[in-house]
Amino acid sequence: MQAAPDPSPVQNQSDLAEYSIKLSAGLALAIIVLFFILQIGGRLGGSRDLVAFWATGRQLADHLNPYDSTAIAAIEHAKGLDPKAILVMRNPPWALPLVWPLGFLGLQSAALLWSLLLLGCLLLSVRLIHRAYGNQANRLHWLVFSFTPALICLTMGQSSLLPLLGLTLFLDGYRSRPFFVGAALWLCALKLHLFLPFGIALALWIVTERAWKVLAGAATALAFSIAAAWLLDPRAWLEYGQLMRSADVQNDYIPCLACALRAWTDPRGVWVQYLPAALACLWAMVWFWRRRASWDWKTDGSLLMLASLVAAPYCWHYDQILAAPALVEAAYGMRSRNLLTGLALAIVLLNMEMWFVQKFWLLWFWTTPAWLAWYLYARAASRAPAALPQDAL
Repeated sequence: MQAAPDPSPVQNQSDLAEYSIKLSAGLALAIIVLFFILQIGGRLGGSRDLVAFWATGRQLADHLNPYDSTAIAAIEHAKGLDPKAILVMRNPPWALPLVWPLGFLGLQSAALLWSLLLLGCLLLSVRLIHRAYGNQANRLHWLVFSFTPALICLTMGQSSLLPLLGLTLFLDGYRSRPFFVGAALWLCALKLHLFLPFGIALALWIVTERAWKVLAGAATALAFSIAAAWLLDPRAWLEYGQLMRSADVQNDYIPCLACALRAWTDPRGVWVQYLPAALACLWAMVWFWRRRASWDWKTDGSLLMLASLVAAPYCWHYDQILAAPALVEAAYGMRSRNLLTGLALAIVLLNMEMWFVQKFWLLWFWTTPAWLAWYLYARAASRAPAALPQDAL
């Protein structure tokens, strides 16, 4: 009887990639389930970043300054936040209507509601990424569920999943539903500093493509949110400006490339922190103009978003969730299963470090360049002969 042939190297690579994705997604699911169990049991208290949004809502509900760091700190510390920490919401005033309802709830109820909102944003974003890139018959999009920044957003209550939803809504429907996706860009405006080169190219694209419905949708949503913020607090912009000019904000070290560059060169020079973003904006204008005839946001936007994150004047580790669509887009087109396996295992290691070691988060400035480097290498590999069939995973 003839022995069965050994599995081919390609099949072995495919199996390893599939196992890596399943392992990564399984660990992420366990973390999410454990988190919700602890939250429902009331064991998290005010230890999460969510307490900053709740405290801001409380200030708004009481018709007080939502950017008053002293008052915010008093509310947070009363709910169990580390006495050495102060978490003040740094989003622009047009974000205030989003957190205002939280101020009328107790912390535990607000935290559960906010967590469900973020989980819904993540689930919908993954579905939109899968659909935007062709509903491919594999599980590559599962990587987004286990992506370390996504888990940080969920467990800490950070709002970066909202801009992710805005980004994925835009990528999925910028041609079919221009006004709606334009309005959805308001979610991206919650963290406008993460979209500077992306925004420059978007403005040029709107003009060259005469995509006025996208502009109208964005302007309408922004106008309504600014008006709502004014009704909640007429002095909000003045108070926000005072916060952003404070020494605590300007001298706060954030683990990103721009802050690291400033720390290495001129710690007192705030301008150094914005230099990478300025250069990236110039590059975005040139790059878009050269490619304007064949521009496609689903592919060209990936590199633009990664460059925006790398050059952002400040970018926390959880903000890197905005790299997820680009990583999935490159993964869909790659030929090498080894690259995919490496990405999945790297995510597992980052999750282990973040949840069990917690020693190296200040060094997370290297991760955005790493995502960009992996994307560029994967795209280069995709130009080789045909990739595995879509149902290989």
